[in-house]
Amino acid sequence: MATRGRKPKPTAIKELEGNPGKRALNEKEPKPEKKAPRCPTWLEPEAKKEWKRLAKQLEHLGILTEVDMASFAGYCQAYARWKEAEEFISKHGTIVKTPSGYWQQVPQVSIAQTYMKAMNKFSEQFGLTPSSRSRLSIDNGSEAYDPMEKMLRVVDK
Repeated sequence: MATRGRKPKPTAIKELEGNPGKRALNEKEPKPEKKAPRCPTWLEPEAKKEWKRLAKQLEHLGILTEVDMASFAGYCQAYARWKEAEEFISKHGTIVKTPSGYWQQVPQVSIAQTYMKAMNKFSEQFGLTPSSRSRLSIDNGSEAYDPMEKMLRVVDK
């Protein structure tokens, strides 16, 4: 059965956004440990580099958890394959002349576009795009991030 409407946002993302809709958060949502999963051994080398580049940062934000391995691996693998296709295009160009004399687009153009779309979908889930990140606000526990504390400091001066 198909569902309608927007996909619900994870509570961790809503909390980082400051719950702009002010709707009650799902108190019964499963809360996996905020710990990055181990990097899968089967990822391509470039995907492993991307995993290592982002995993700790997303773990620190509370976005990447132990149960997110498959989704994050999907992002990293899509990134690696997109990069490979883009490197091919940079080296060989986007079109080639066929043996019969016709000009044809190299398959890597559509491959790059396909993996870019997949990367973008995964990226939005983890707050990795500028627009999805702009809706997040990080509270690192210091009073500098407390709006009331900030306001009181201004009044005191």
